[in-house]
Amino acid sequence: MTNINLAVIYYSSTGTNYQLAQWAEAGAKEAGAEVKVLRVPETAPQAAIDSNPAWKAHAIEAACIPEVTLADLEWADAIIFSIPTRFGNVPGQVKQFLDTTGGLWFHGKLANKVVSAMTSAQNPHGGQEQTILSLYTTMHHWGAIVASPGYTDPVIFGAGGNPYGTSVTVDQDGKMKEDVKEAVKHQARRTAEVAKWVKAGLTQ
Repeated sequence: MTNINLAVIYYSSTGTNYQLAQWAEAGAKEAGAEVKVLRVPETAPQAAIDSNPAWKAHAIEAACIPEVTLADLEWADAIIFSIPTRFGNVPGQVKQFLDTTGGLWFHGKLANKVVSAMTSAQNPHGGQEQTILSLYTTMHHWGAIVASPGYTDPVIFGAGGNPYGTSVTVDQDGKMKEDVKEAVKHQARRTAEVAKWVKAGLTQ
């Protein structure tokens, strides 16, 4: 049986994507993966964080979650990203971390990683799909293998499901407007399963 190391890497200001990451962790564990939940380092000024009670509360809540490192990317056979949309693109915090991966990319250490992504926005058409596709552009440069959920399970046709990756809308306090737990768990299980196929093929 192929053992899979799976990193769930998230960035969250008010906690929405942290919750998605926790559901992804549960789904990946159901598929037998060893899972790490890791957060992208916060680069926003403390004054900005303090100005939003929900953001400040989540910063305190997430202080115990390890920050992602390049070593975590090497360790992982599969990676699930959970990030909010910023004007149809990835948050600056996430882009800053991705920009540090050039050394791993140059040495081919990101090739054949199996990746998938989820996102959130305040509006139903607030750039969710574009954010996921923007992230996948970097993954193509890595030589990673994108394991989008497609329409591989009936749950995708429900709230929050789309073929690129689970997305959700939130209110001003970061509360989710759709029940996407099962869509997230399916996406995580699928990502782990695809990683098993890839890793088994590479080791034959």
